[in-house]
Amino acid sequence: MSLYVRCESQKEIDWLWEKLSEGGEKSQCGWLKDKYGVSWQIAPAIVDEMLNDPDPEKSNRVIIAIYGMKKYDIEALKRTYEGR
Repeated sequence: MSLYVRCESQKEIDWLWEKLSEGGEKSQCGWLKDKYGVSWQIAPAIVDEMLNDPDPEKSNRVIIAIYGMKKYDIEALKRTYEGR
């Protein structure tokens, strides 16, 4: 079983990431396991928009950026999405 949490802010991502990973394990692409072994993906809601953009260049840049992250960084994703 795994759970997916859509977050509206970086503050929410940061808080959930730290609390849920206490005694657990942090992984790539926003994934973590809590101390009970339950898998969670903590992701920003805005990522859905970015990945479904009709411009494949924008969405591909975001995918590559996500693969390089453990905890999602909304500002870094926005910069990548915009090509900055």
